[in-house]
Amino acid sequence: MPATTSTVSTANALRRPRGPRQPTTTEPTPGTAADSAATEIDTRYLETLLGYNARRAALAVITVFLRRMEPFGMRPVDFSVLSVVAHNPGVTSRQICAALDILPPNLVGMVKSLQKRGLILRKPHPTDRRAQGLHLSAPGQRLYREAQATATALERDVAGGLSGEELQTLIGLLRKVYRRPATPAQSG
Repeated sequence: MPATTSTVSTANALRRPRGPRQPTTTEPTPGTAADSAATEIDTRYLETLLGYNARRAALAVITVFLRRMEPFGMRPVDFSVLSVVAHNPGVTSRQICAALDILPPNLVGMVKSLQKRGLILRKPHPTDRRAQGLHLSAPGQRLYREAQATATALERDVAGGLSGEELQTLIGLLRKVYRRPATPAQSG
């Protein structure tokens, strides 16, 4: 399924988020029109939109993720690729692209970088002589175990305001949104 420009832009925005905006250095004087306008911003319509809420939630998680994964030198997409390789030894690049909705040219650079860091090994695929299977190296396995424990803890921390049941419901509902087959109106 070819990606459209808007699909790629959305995916890239989620993969490479910017940090939270810094507050302005000049704050409005309390009681002025500028102060009043800042506190009376109406976002009620935006807050009814799935995309707006999903993006805000994603930014809240990704901001913490970036900070906590910095010692491992991992972005969310790097962690996702390592996770797929860790849980599917011998997976091919084509399979990773399909599973994570990554464009092949983007994955090539990621795999090269992870291989250069000594985290991933390429081995001949057992059934397809044209393909290579990806495996975690011993250092890759160690790093992934530590990063996975960190990811589990940070998810728990970020979702601290939700009960376990609420979190599972939210995850299930989000999966229904992104796993839903495209209708003709969506794909055109």
